[in-house]
Amino acid sequence: MTDTTPEVSSDGSPGAERSPSRWRFTPTDLALVAAFAALIAALTYVGAVPVGGAGVPITLQTLAVMLAGCLLGPVRGAAAALLYLAIGFAGLPVFAGHTGGPGVLSEPSVGYLLSFPFAAALGGFLVAHVARSARTRALPVFLCSIAASILVIHPFGIVGLMVRLDLSFDEALKIDALYYVGDLLKTTVVALVVAEVHRAFPQLLARRTARR
Repeated sequence: MTDTTPEVSSDGSPGAERSPSRWRFTPTDLALVAAFAALIAALTYVGAVPVGGAGVPITLQTLAVMLAGCLLGPVRGAAAALLYLAIGFAGLPVFAGHTGGPGVLSEPSVGYLLSFPFAAALGGFLVAHVARSARTRALPVFLCSIAASILVIHPFGIVGLMVRLDLSFDEALKIDALYYVGDLLKTTVVALVVAEVHRAFPQLLARRTARR
């Protein structure tokens, strides 16, 4: 038989029940996932700046993706990114350049797009568990977010550039390097926003679990 436990903080605070559990999405969780998927889509169109000749513009997508992960945690953050990708691949024009549909998989930007759920999950995990006692400070959040970008988004992006443009690793790396300045600026914004939100809403990363 399945029963539900009270909210258990994902930061492992004293008194939290530590029994084996699985994630259970509540209506609030679903609303947050949908809202952040919409935010990713909306910020795709804001400030898109063409860079080089690779056809991968600088957008605010990654800012929204890392906000989702660092604010909602790994599960809900990844779910928001997955929902965004799902509606885009289904045909809604939510990707850069008002594009959508499975044809985007053949574009040079595909590696960056496919990295989003993994980057949100890693950033969310680092904020929720590694920086759990310091997530109300901007610097620890900045380090969590930039780590997810460096370890996930950029490697995925480089592979996508190599495959779709038939580039060598060095050539793809040079193109990818053009996005680091923008990433540093976006990560700074993420860190400032996330730290303030977690200071105001310390239970935002709390979750409900179901236990057998």
